[in-house]
Amino acid sequence: MIFSVKSLLAAALLTSLLVSGGCTSSSSVTLEEEKEPHFLEGKNRVNSMDYAGAIESFERALEVNPKSAAAHFELGCLCDQREADPAAAIFHFGRYLKLRPDGDKVERARSRITACKEQLARAVSLGPVTQGMQHEYEVLADLNKKLAEDNKKLVEENKALREKLNKNEAPASRAEFGSPSTASTSTPPAPPRLVVLGPAARVMGLRDSPSSRGTAAGGTRVHTVSSGETPLAIAKKYGIKVETLMAANPRLEPRRMRVGQTLAIPSL
Repeated sequence: MIFSVKSLLAAALLTSLLVSGGCTSSSSVTLEEEKEPHFLEGKNRVNSMDYAGAIESFERALEVNPKSAAAHFELGCLCDQREADPAAAIFHFGRYLKLRPDGDKVERARSRITACKEQLARAVSLGPVTQGMQHEYEVLADLNKKLAEDNKKLVEENKALREKLNKNEAPASRAEFGSPSTASTSTPPAPPRLVVLGPAARVMGLRDSPSSRGTAAGGTRVHTVSSGETPLAIAKKYGIKVETLMAANPRLEPRRMRVGQTLAIPSL
């Protein structure tokens, strides 16, 4: 019985000692952390908007006291709001929750951790889409470049074909109009042959020749077209103008003259 009374007295004495000064509260620890010189310097730099300097000061406060929950919380806020570093913010808020699970900023730390995780999730999900779009852009750029090169080649080939076609058409055109180069290489034209106009010639307004020389009444003559002849050459042979020859033969088409065709040659 005496032993029990002594035990109770000892327990009561121990409890009173613990309550009076043996343990410290969470708020008192926080106040001690916030009085640390580097922590105070960090708060001053935040007020002056020197955020990089504030981060450096709070990190020094952690070097002095690695268990400074207050310094971790301030670093979490700076990384979240000023540095756009959600991963670092999650780390510092997590350390605060572990060191001060019953602190007055627990709810705020938890809400910011959730927000930072969502931010990281969006960044990760958008990464592959951005890379895919970049790949498609590069493919389209290469395709446009190839199309431009092909188009350039087609333009050059078209130009070459046009030049070749023009060269092939030039000799034929000169032959049609009796150019000097063609006339020099062709067979010399046969001498003009005079014929008596028949009924067909009268239809064209010509008359039969009363003489054996093949001249029509009124002095009109007839010329039979030979190979290589042109209206200009025929007019020169008879000493008349091309316009006079064409007027006497209104149905004559210079480009469609054929060998054996008869033309009326008006007299001077």
